[in-house]
Amino acid sequence: MPDPSFTDRAPIEGRSTSRLRASLQRELNELADQDLRRSFRRVERREGARILVDGRPAVDFSSNDYLGLAGHPEIVRAVQAALKLDALGAGASRNLSGNHPRHEALEERLARWKGAEASLLFTSGYAANVGTIPALAGTGSVVYSDALNHASIIDGCRLSRAEVRIFPHLDLTALADMLERDRGAFDRRIIVVVGVYSMDGALFPLGRLVPIAREHGAWIYVDDAHGTGVLGESGAGSAEHWGVASEIDITLGTLGKALGVSGAFVAGPRVLRELLLNRARSSLFTTAPPSAIAAGASAAVEIARAESWRRERLRENADRLAAGLAELGLVPMGEPAGHIVPVVLGDARSTMEVSRHLLDRGYLVGGIRPPTVPAGAARLRISLSAAHTPGEIAGLLAVLGDLLPKLPLPGRTATPPASASLAGTRSA
Repeated sequence: MPDPSFTDRAPIEGRSTSRLRASLQRELNELADQDLRRSFRRVERREGARILVDGRPAVDFSSNDYLGLAGHPEIVRAVQAALKLDALGAGASRNLSGNHPRHEALEERLARWKGAEASLLFTSGYAANVGTIPALAGTGSVVYSDALNHASIIDGCRLSRAEVRIFPHLDLTALADMLERDRGAFDRRIIVVVGVYSMDGALFPLGRLVPIAREHGAWIYVDDAHGTGVLGESGAGSAEHWGVASEIDITLGTLGKALGVSGAFVAGPRVLRELLLNRARSSLFTTAPPSAIAAGASAAVEIARAESWRRERLRENADRLAAGLAELGLVPMGEPAGHIVPVVLGDARSTMEVSRHLLDRGYLVGGIRPPTVPAGAARLRISLSAAHTPGEIAGLLAVLGDLLPKLPLPGRTATPPASASLAGTRSA
């Protein structure tokens, strides 16, 4: 039982704490005034695409569980079996006493899947980017980064102390011009892009990128967090989708999205793994992930590779949603039949109002606001899963058709018909 003398103890607050509290509260109030203040929801009992949100049942159209593997019984059994044999915690970083044969077995499996010589596990995709980019690029190097790259890539570039060139989103002509201007000026040149952009659903055209990179002697680094498991014949990701798997130098993949577990990895030549093992600070100075999670991830990889019907169902669901949105007059951004469907509404307040109303009707759809997206480009981010049923997609469309025309959205002077388009154009 808890010690009452401890649990009943009142918080201790001095003058300094009081000033801290007041300063931080002012900052939070400013966020709230712009409808940019965030808070956690309590989500539990995930069964397929159905969840409980703050105790209320809802269909989840906000998660990255693209293949519906988050609660797969074979993955759960693999984790449970591992826990019967080993401790939950690794106890240390992998370079001390936290390395386990299951970590190494998973890394070998992931490397084979990606068509690489080797891979290295990280605790998250964020940790992988902020560890890998500085390990590869420093003073005397240059990184070319797409304008809509993920925050973890931006932070990795900042930590690297390399020169950073930002090129417009998906603009290969601008990238080629930058590379030409920098010819001979740097020891290492690294192009960092995202395979599938998480906020607009766009695919980076890797097939067109490869010859540009090779012409200028630049390495290609692809963050394939949202493509791994989803794209390609075997689900190996964006490089397999574009037919350039052998041409990509460095690939990042995550285990917590389509694979439904937790963690991330970086794949490439064996010397890359060895360098990261020695230089990637987010791997060196953190406790290793539980070996039971590695066991679950290994099971997830095999399911994702073997059960291609999950990718087919995901595409069918994407087609179904796109057709329904078109009937409502909504023209979302992103790829046709893509698993990430953004519908731009404009300002943060209207976006969050729509998101709240959707949840009231039983559908959890992410409302995305600055700084995740640029000002004026707030959006609903509808993410699809192989676990969604046709009825669940039809239900979401019905609520959108009923709800959106009734809301006072930016630029609207009168209540439009149900077919009015609310989608914006792609913004960088």
